[in-house]
Amino acid sequence: MNLPNKLTMGRIILIPIFTLMLALNWPAGSITILGTKIALSWFIAMLIFVVASLTDLADGKIARANHLVTNFGKFADPLADKLLVMTAFIYLTAAGQVPAWATAVILWRELAVTGLRLLLSNEGEVLAAAWPGKIKTTTQMLAIILLMINNAGFAALHIPMALILFYIAVFFTIYSGVEYFYKNRSVFSDSF
Repeated sequence: MNLPNKLTMGRIILIPIFTLMLALNWPAGSITILGTKIALSWFIAMLIFVVASLTDLADGKIARANHLVTNFGKFADPLADKLLVMTAFIYLTAAGQVPAWATAVILWRELAVTGLRLLLSNEGEVLAAAWPGKIKTTTQMLAIILLMINNAGFAALHIPMALILFYIAVFFTIYSGVEYFYKNRSVFSDSF
């Protein structure tokens, strides 16, 4: 197994640990960051999320730079990203930090684009990430980090940066999903 695939597997292994930290929310105390109090379990979950997000950035760059792109990586990398992000948004919704309708839109898009990738792969095509999709991923990950640490630093300035990034992510979630389907609409031409 090459390094990018090991990083992807590492991210997949981190997802249940991340979920456990969010689910436990044990009364082990809290930590204060820039005047914002954060439950210790959520802070640890946020650190795990950051590490997992950085492996996402690294594995793709390493794979492309060293010509180590594999079928496993094409399948597992986006799947790991979606599992990580969807888990975070489900817990953030349950905690009342983001609205359920927006999380539903994010889940719909992620599942629909995954289905589109599968359809295209059956025809020997690969759905490469376009810039709107990359912006979506970046803003989702940054919003999740800020939401998990209760907008630390920005809260003191009365700037809802976490929610601003979240709604930018929702916009690019919708926009990039529509763009992917529009550009690849030919895959459905045999179905109608």
